[in-house]
Amino acid sequence: MEFQNLLLLKPSQTSSTFLLSFFTTILICVISLLLLLFKRKLWCNCNICHTYLTKSWSKEFNNLCDWYTHLLQNSPSQTIHIHVLNNTITANPRNVEHILKTQFENYPKGKPFSSILGDFLGNGIFNVDGDLWMFQRKMASLELGSMPIRSYAFQIVTNEIKFRLLPLLSSYSLRNNQVLDLQDVFKRFSFDNICKFSFGLDPGCLELSLPLSHFANFFDLASKLSAERAMVASPFIWKIKRFLNLGSENKLKEAIRNVHVLAEQVIRQKRKLGFSTQQDLLSRFMASNSDDIFLMDIVKSFILAGRDTMASGLTTFFFLLATHPEVMTKIREESKRVMRPGQELPSFDQLREMHYLHAAVYESMRLYPPIQFDSKFARETDILPDGTRVKMGTRVTYHPYAMGRVKSNWGSDCLLFRPERWLKNGVFCPQCPYKYPIFQAGIRVCLGKEMALVEMKSVAVCVLHGFDIELVEPLVPLGFEPGLTATLRGGLRVIVRERVVGHMGMASWSM
Repeated sequence: MEFQNLLLLKPSQTSSTFLLSFFTTILICVISLLLLLFKRKLWCNCNICHTYLTKSWSKEFNNLCDWYTHLLQNSPSQTIHIHVLNNTITANPRNVEHILKTQFENYPKGKPFSSILGDFLGNGIFNVDGDLWMFQRKMASLELGSMPIRSYAFQIVTNEIKFRLLPLLSSYSLRNNQVLDLQDVFKRFSFDNICKFSFGLDPGCLELSLPLSHFANFFDLASKLSAERAMVASPFIWKIKRFLNLGSENKLKEAIRNVHVLAEQVIRQKRKLGFSTQQDLLSRFMASNSDDIFLMDIVKSFILAGRDTMASGLTTFFFLLATHPEVMTKIREESKRVMRPGQELPSFDQLREMHYLHAAVYESMRLYPPIQFDSKFARETDILPDGTRVKMGTRVTYHPYAMGRVKSNWGSDCLLFRPERWLKNGVFCPQCPYKYPIFQAGIRVCLGKEMALVEMKSVAVCVLHGFDIELVEPLVPLGFEPGLTATLRGGLRVIVRERVVGHMGMASWSM
């Protein structure tokens, strides 16, 4: 209860006068206009850069990632360059392998990227290179690779499903077609799980009352505003705004301050409860490092990895299931074959036997990866395998969202949701990780990959066993909010209906 109060704190109040707001807005507009004119006149006036700067792409495409996909699909090399961003973007698997493996040392996160996210993520594992990254990765790898830790994580997930997620869905199924935002539910579910697994503390966000979490809201805002920094034509714009504490930078500063306040309280609470004998990841880091700033960065990195990506993956997966009932039926039939009659929750070993489910999860993330793109910076001038020359200091981005939509990568049916493309004689067959870099690949491959897949599959089996999910309105094409992870604009509004399960009647959690 004390930890719940920490995460449900009210934000501090700030005020500003109308005149200050008016004049600062005018100042930002003038600065942005001058920089825009400067770049267009003296740097680049090509069609792609003009389209980007004027945002005229939005007349035809619902999302920036869809415009990038269009450009990459029509590029002979599957690579483009946005001059005003000094950004080379690729959907070519050979280039991805070159960046993530062959020439890994030449493509670090880099100082430009670290400066964009530095105020928010600090020196967390997702925002650093070199020795600091290696230390955090080795420590996390030792923990996440052990069977006791995986068993501990699996138990947390199954308890959250059984005692919170399923009862919540059951309660909504009895409310006469009341609309539920499934994206919000999955964010709460993932936040509870990552806090219990990483910190050994329970925020209780998925309780039936669906309490407001200010920590989660501040985290979302900081993530969104940090990501928007990367979209401006020049870092000079957001750095001026930050220096003058104006507009979005003022909001970002306030959001980060509140995230830091609450992260500090999480760490203090851990020290108060004791951490030397605890299983959670934060306790293990605290045993070897007492620097609160470093530990706060660890807290933020864990949440970003375990909450946002999981919620994104589950949301788009259930969107695809709701629009492809034949896939939903096959998953139910497979789980019925594998699980015992009357069994509520699948075991870890049973999930490994569900090849079609595994293929459906992979296929969902091929079309809708939780991280739509990832950027590095060239340390030295280089030439990519497709012949593209990359100058020193250039931002180099590989684009998983676009890669899943390129015919030369996935065939002429690449836009279709078809789990069967991953199966051979009913057995799951993995593809080249550089064609499918959803979990990154090479040296920086995601350490939590296996646990994430187990969590997604556990949710899918249990929810589909007990409920039908119906979309309130069609969402094609999907719209995404700016952010570090793919978040649906407006959420995923559904109607939940409880199923009658064979001779047993209603699913057992509703009894």
